[in-house]
Amino acid sequence: MKELIDAYGFEPLPVEGTLFVSTYRSTASVSDGAPVGTAMIGMYASEPLSRSLFHRLPHDEVWHFYGGDPIRLVLLHPGGEVDEVMLGPDLGLGQRVQFVVPAGVWQAGELVPGGMYGLFGCTMAPGFTGADFEGGRRDALLATHPRARRDIERLAVADDETTDMPDAFAT
Repeated sequence: MKELIDAYGFEPLPVEGTLFVSTYRSTASVSDGAPVGTAMIGMYASEPLSRSLFHRLPHDEVWHFYGGDPIRLVLLHPGGEVDEVMLGPDLGLGQRVQFVVPAGVWQAGELVPGGMYGLFGCTMAPGFTGADFEGGRRDALLATHPRARRDIERLAVADDETTDMPDAFAT
């Protein structure tokens, strides 16, 4: 995995923890100044541990599976529904190579148990800005999604951590 980290120049994404690298940021912008579109490559790894803590975005996010071990996405919908999506190469097992996380849905992601790494990409239009990101704290998520207690306790942003991206992140 160190070879992949070095080859792509992955760094931990602030707040949520995914190993990532930005690969595209449109120079054109929408009316609020955000880029028209953005793309990134990410990796969940068993060493160093990399996963995505619960967060939500105001725009749809398209996930693309590239390789490695399957990735599990946990989705907490505004109405209290809880979904699990598996990204991976085995369509016969119901895994998907692409999935759209709808705007406003809390999402977290991780490798399947026993996995070494999973390589993926995410694209957004309008593009991602740090101001779009909202991290999810344990108590607030448990209040709206008690059925997901096990995942929320493991994948919520810690109470002593910020839920906002650093100023000027991804600009």
